[in-house]
Amino acid sequence: MTQEQQAFHSGFVAIVGRPNVGKSTFLNRVIGQKVAIMSNVAQTTRNKIQGIYTTNSEQIVFIDTPGIFKPSSKLDEFMVNSAISTLNEVDAVLFMVNAQETRGAGDNYIIDRLKDIHKPVYLVINKIDQIHPDKLLSVLEQYKDALEWKEVYPISALQGNNVDEFLGQLSKDLPEGPQYYPEDQITDHPERFVVAELVREKVLQLTRDEVPHSVAVEVESMKRESRPGKRADGQPNELVHIAATIIVDRTSQKGIIIGKGGKMLKEIGSRARADIEPLLGDRVYLELWVKVVQHWRDKPSALREYGYKSQDY
Repeated sequence: MTQEQQAFHSGFVAIVGRPNVGKSTFLNRVIGQKVAIMSNVAQTTRNKIQGIYTTNSEQIVFIDTPGIFKPSSKLDEFMVNSAISTLNEVDAVLFMVNAQETRGAGDNYIIDRLKDIHKPVYLVINKIDQIHPDKLLSVLEQYKDALEWKEVYPISALQGNNVDEFLGQLSKDLPEGPQYYPEDQITDHPERFVVAELVREKVLQLTRDEVPHSVAVEVESMKRESRPGKRADGQPNELVHIAATIIVDRTSQKGIIIGKGGKMLKEIGSRARADIEPLLGDRVYLELWVKVVQHWRDKPSALREYGYKSQDY
């Protein structure tokens, strides 16, 4: 059968699991480019992030959800509702667990939610590169009877172990369908959203424990400005001027993010710009400010303003 005659498979696939099991790492590995931010801070992902994987024979739209956990604020409620609502919108679900961790109440809570949906559910055991191979069987034993799994795949999202094999099986299991997005599109989120997330990622990576969960980022403006001459590749010489505000809920956190003599804020901007420029394909001038909005995580109006909207789930 020629390539043109091959059936094209497509579908939407949710990635669910406890915080910090490696959902975003998996998504970025599959897409081949950063579309979901990563850090060692739990609940890094706050919105549903769509990553689009396309080849000549398939298009899989992955939805990386926030980790499911017991909420303690309006923002937490948004994140958990966002994750759970995704289960009703997709063709299949990947339930990802951390091979290093024992099955716990958080896993059981998610498994109970999965029992209520009528979609194929794959058990994906991530971080197998972090354990001795002899321990994998005991991890499998913890989950084998918890649900009627479509397939069980041990993987390492970080190293790539078994990821291609899993993608091949997943593609075969998805229905024949159309190509929903252009082949070169890797996410459905607007540039402003991804830029804000990349700035927030750097804050998570660079600041101490008291700051990360209190941070939001709002992109105030993004303007392309033409410059004289052309780039080395012959394309117009453009600079993207981005103005963004980092929101925290305490004055002490503002001082931490700015740092002595503005050093921390400058480092956040420098690292963020290094990721934003490949995304936009142009040089970037990034201006960052820091603003205190007390208790913003429990204010519905602030949540909407900073991109956490109930209509998104």
